Amino acid sequence: MKKQNFSNHKRYYAPHHFIFLPGLAVLLTIGIRKAIIDEEHQLVWELFSVVIFCILYLAIMLRQHYALGNQDRIVRLEFRLRYFEAFGKNAAAVEKQLSFSQIAALRFANDAEFIHLINLALNNRLSADEIKRSIKDWQPDNDRV
Repeated sequence: MKKQNFSNHKRYYAPHHFIFLPGLAVLLTIGIRKAIIDEEHQLVWELFSVVIFCILYLAIMLRQHYALGNQDRIVRLEFRLRYFEAFGKNAAAVEKQLSFSQIAALRFANDAEFIHLINLALNNRLSADEIKRSIKDWQPDNDRV
């Protein structure tokens, strides 16, 4: 597996992102086109298009909603554990000052950079992308959804 860094850390699930969703998009395009061209069966094609759109919408929203909701909880728990290990204190006060995207960005830093970047994020209001760009020793997260 290629070493993970800022430029390649996004992941895709090929059957979902490159087959299922594009297939539904093609079917939706065909349905809309046929609804315009085939006046005799226009209502059938409109209904077909609405059903395909609903399936496409649900496929995108539900897959992401469940997986990301669970992943967000795990990322917060990991942050609290790492913070406690690094500082010996409860992370609640610091966690309230950071956005979730900042907390998520910090997971790619090694322990030494984690401590430094928390202080930078709090004092300089670094964005998540700025935190990620500041990481020198990128720690890959290969188990993301």
